[in-house]
This record gives sequence, structure tokens and C-alpha cells, in this order.
Amino acid sequence: MSVRQGFIFLSIFSIILIFTLAAFWPAFYWAFLFVGPIILYGVYHILQTRHTILRLYPVVGVIRYLFESIRPEIQQYFVESNINGRPINREFRALIYQRAKNVRDTRPFGTQFDVYRAGYEWMDHSMKPTEIEDKHPRVKFGGPDCSKPYLASPLNISAMSYGALSKHAIMALNKGAKIGNFAHNTGEGGLSPYHLKYGGDVIWQIGTGYFGCRDSDGHFDRNKFAKNARLDAVKMIEIKLSQGAKPGHGGILPAAKLTREIAEIRHVAMGQDVVSPAAHSAFDSPETLLHFIAELRELSGGKPVGFKLCVGKRSDFLGICKAMLKTDITPDFITVDGGEGGTGAAPIELTNSVGLPLRDAIIFVNSALTGINKRKQIRIIASGKIFSGFHMARVLALGADTVNSARGMMLALGCIQSRSCNSDKCPTGIATQDPARYKALDIEDKSKRVANFHNATVRHLVELLGAGGMSGLSDLKPHHINRRINGTKIANYAELYPLIDSCCLLSCDNLPADWKADWEKASAESW
Repeated sequence: MSVRQGFIFLSIFSIILIFTLAAFWPAFYWAFLFVGPIILYGVYHILQTRHTILRLYPVVGVIRYLFESIRPEIQQYFVESNINGRPINREFRALIYQRAKNVRDTRPFGTQFDVYRAGYEWMDHSMKPTEIEDKHPRVKFGGPDCSKPYLASPLNISAMSYGALSKHAIMALNKGAKIGNFAHNTGEGGLSPYHLKYGGDVIWQIGTGYFGCRDSDGHFDRNKFAKNARLDAVKMIEIKLSQGAKPGHGGILPAAKLTREIAEIRHVAMGQDVVSPAAHSAFDSPETLLHFIAELRELSGGKPVGFKLCVGKRSDFLGICKAMLKTDITPDFITVDGGEGGTGAAPIELTNSVGLPLRDAIIFVNSALTGINKRKQIRIIASGKIFSGFHMARVLALGADTVNSARGMMLALGCIQSRSCNSDKCPTGIATQDPARYKALDIEDKSKRVANFHNATVRHLVELLGAGGMSGLSDLKPHHINRRINGTKIANYAELYPLIDSCCLLSCDNLPADWKADWEKASAESW
């Protein structure tokens, strides 16, 4: 029984009890002076649609909103107590809530961090700022072999599966993507009816389990893939090699969250955890990966196809680069997921201690593609704890073309980071398959919040570009972002993350010294 159901039961029981006792002792009618307002208060919250927590916890849930009403004071305490000079999750969580609700998100009293502390970062501005007319810039995805390119927003919804998230959360995200004209990644759980209901642009992710395009043995099924990939709503295909939250480990859907419907969509058995294999069965080397990409591009009717990975061994990725040179096949995009990425379920050893962090990974991938002279043909998507326009500017300056956000979009839906995603007890109806919980999440209201968050964040990114005197996304370069190394030393990203020379990996005579060992170890034929 949910808290909401319990409240309704207790309310009815209390009313019956008071009437029964009052039949013998009329003085008990006075009890309504105490019980009545509580019942009316709870019923009001159950019937409203803006606050999922209050719908699920109609009385005690108000405590959270009491704290939210004094949020600026609470934020100030946490910011001032922060030891490394950077805003912590609580600050950004509050920022996202405000933008999602379309309320004022400005801050009084200026900079709230110690700007002289090591690690503080900022962006250069210009004495001649520009007014950028295009408030909704687009980035073209699709190389020379792609007949159906896609014009993407610089900010899109990162991979989150139906199963990990509820059907109401998926529908709210997709409707938000439709309202805001940006893309929604399905996650590896397959293409569900809820990804398609509202017509938002979809990036279909294909993981090692091949959910939605697998045969009875769990292997890739070309006919099933082609049927879904050619749907108008599907704009791009993403092959998931690994993710930052659990690199080298398959996806996990706990049995507690596996419903009959999800099992049918994924073509898996009921009653047990759904654990994807760690590696793909459709290919086993850099060269066969690229041939698989070419096959999916053809089966989809010429749509952009790429892959997602968390960078591990540098030689593994350089093997893919060598395979590009050997086969002359290139992906249309590469999604780089930082080791700091999130998940609903993973061993702590993998979440905390495996995988290259995002900024280091972006500069490596950008450099590698530049070194083989393929960078102009391939787009780079960045993913990993990105909440604000400045977060976007940092990774775009390092070489990313667009950004995916998962946590930001979940917070826009109303996530309070209760960290109960893997227990099916999510108090906001987002990461649960319990109907009593997810039905309290109002799709209409939350979809608008997702669109609001996206719109505000992109708008602030464009404002940052204008403040820097730039005319568009392509003008943003590493030298625009600065970091304090210590009390007196400052360096920009161009100095901290140097880019290797174009084409330098094509000749043994030009190999950079710190790339030589990994490049020579890399193979197009095997990992």
C-alpha cells in the first residue's frame, strides 16, 4: 500500500470512527476541528498535478516544500561551506528546479565562490560583446554516406531506458523534447510505444542486449531493427559500447522493476534481473564495428549512425581510428560518456573507479580524430554531469559539438535524488514501475518543465557566447576557458589540454612522443 492509499484509508476510517463514537457521545463531533482540515489538506494535494511528491505524500510531503521556500538561505550555507570553490549538486539542483518551473533563476550579491581557490574556472568575455540572433542553434549530424542528416539541438536528453524510468517519465521527456524541438535518447532498453506517443525526435540506442531488435537467442535481428529504425520519429542510431557509470559492464534492470510489458518490449524472461552482456555479439573488433555501423546506416535508410563509449584504454579507441583509415568507413558521431556518468544501478567500484573523466576523454577523442584527419566528418557528443550553460561551454570548447544531459532532465522532471532508483520505491514516480507511484507524475506539467529547462540552458549558453564576442557555437575554443591552478597561476584550456596537430598520426615520422606507444599498440583487427 502506498502512502497516498494509506492516507485515504486512514481518512475514511477516521470519519467512520468519529461518526460512530459521536452517535454515543456527541462531543466527539469536535474531533472534526482537528481531523477535518488535515483530510481536506491531503485531498487537495492528491487532486493537484504540479507536485508529484505531494500527490504521493499528501501531508508529510509538505515538509520538503517548506525547505524549498527558504532555498536561497540553504543554498548560501552549502555554497559557503564548499571546500573546492565550485558549486555542489544542491546548488545546481535548485537552479534546474527554478528553470524547469520557469521562475527567476538569477542570484543576488554576485559571485558566491572563492575565485582565488585552486580549481575555480571562468570564461573570457569581450569588450565588444555580440548579439547572437539565432537563439536556437542547430548542429548537423550526418557524414558523406548519410542520406538523411539530422539537425540537432546543442542540448539533448541522454540515454535513459524505459524500465529504468517509468512510462510516465518517458512520455514526459519525449513530449518535452517535442515542445522544445530537441532529441530524446531511448537508452539501451529498446524503443517503446512511450518513446513514440508524442512524436519527439528519438535517438535509438542499441546496446549489447539488442533490446527491440534481438532474436530468441539474444542476437541482433536485422529485420526487427530495420522495421523500427525506419520510423519517422527515429532520427539517429547509437550503438552503446560502454557507459561512464559502469564501463566494461552490461546494463542492469533489477527484477523488481521488470513488468510483463517491459519483458515483451525487450524480449526477455520474467522473474530475474535483466543483465546485458558486457560485450557485443554482432562484432568483435574495431573493423567489424565499422562494418556494423555501415550496415545499420543502410538498414535505417541512410540515417546517422554512431557509437557511445566511456574511454578506457587509449589503444582501444586508436584501434577504431586505424579501422577508419583501413575501411574508409566513419561513424556519423561519437558519444563520449565521462567516467563520472550516472546510473540507477551499478557496483560502486565501477561508478567511482573506472573510466576516463569527461574533459580528459573529450580532448583525447577530439585529438585522435584530428590526428587521422577525420574530425570534420564526425560529430562528438559529450555526456557527464552537465547542468548549466557554462558546463556546456566547457566541453564544447574542448571539442564537443553537442551535449547530452540525463541528471539535468531528471531533475527537471522533479527528481529529488533519493537514490532509490534500483528499489522501485522512487518517491517522485520517475524511476519506478509501481503504478501507484508513477501515475502521480503528471505528463503535461512535467513535459513543460523539461522543455523549460532545455530552453533556459541553451539560452544562457548563447548569452555566454555573445558575452565572449562570438557569433556561434563553432567560435568557442579552448583558450576561452580558464582555470586557477593555484593561488597565483592561471592557465586556459588550450594550455591545459593541448590538441595534437592535424594528420600527425598518419605518419610514423610525425607521431607525438606521448602517443607513440598507444598508436603502435592499436590494431584495426582486434581489441
